Amino acid sequence: MSVRPAFCLLEMMTRRFRDRQQAGQALGQELRAYARRRDVIVFGLPRGGVPVAFEVAQALRAPLDVCLVRKLGVPGREELAMGAVAPGGIRILNWELVESLGLSKGEIDTTLRREEGELARSAQLYRGNAPRLTTEERITILVDDGLATGATMRAAVVSLQEQQAARVVVAVPVAARSACDELAGEADELVCLETPEPFYAVGLWFQDFRQTTDDEVRDLLALAARPRVEAQPVQPGS
Repeated sequence: MSVRPAFCLLEMMTRRFRDRQQAGQALGQELRAYARRRDVIVFGLPRGGVPVAFEVAQALRAPLDVCLVRKLGVPGREELAMGAVAPGGIRILNWELVESLGLSKGEIDTTLRREEGELARSAQLYRGNAPRLTTEERITILVDDGLATGATMRAAVVSLQEQQAARVVVAVPVAARSACDELAGEADELVCLETPEPFYAVGLWFQDFRQTTDDEVRDLLALAARPRVEAQPVQPGS
């Protein structure tokens, strides 16, 4: 696997992204080597990763889809991820965290059942009757708005690898260095624009980090699916 050296070399990151749109445009520039290739497909993690992925897909002239994956929040502290689930029975758990918090098997099982049920709901909500884009033998670029623990992205990587993707590229505008270190051994390539220290939380590195809605995800997927009209050269004398 390879890691693209797109990381900030400073101890403290001085740049904050304006919003997810601007972060996606910056990522698209970093990924321009993949532009206009027929074997490339872009996936966004719901929900906040989809606006970023939309801009990447537009820059690369690539199809866009949503990679369905659900974070497993710690009971009572749902913002803290203890793992993630993806279609096909894929379960990623941070056992060190689970054991340190003394979570019971019943608490874990309840969370797993709830989030796996949400996966089916999300598929209908975001895609409707549209089929999932085929990843077999294609370069898949997985995009999120940032990585804190990396658990959700790890589940997404495993899911696409099991679907026989030719190459899995993880691309994010900002991440904790520890999350990058863990994912570097699992994805074929990792592209991260900034790894600030100390990290704290993804939202701190955006000026506008308002919540992405389900309607926005659906609208962006529908917009990306529209046929692209390329500008035609003007003929002399026309």
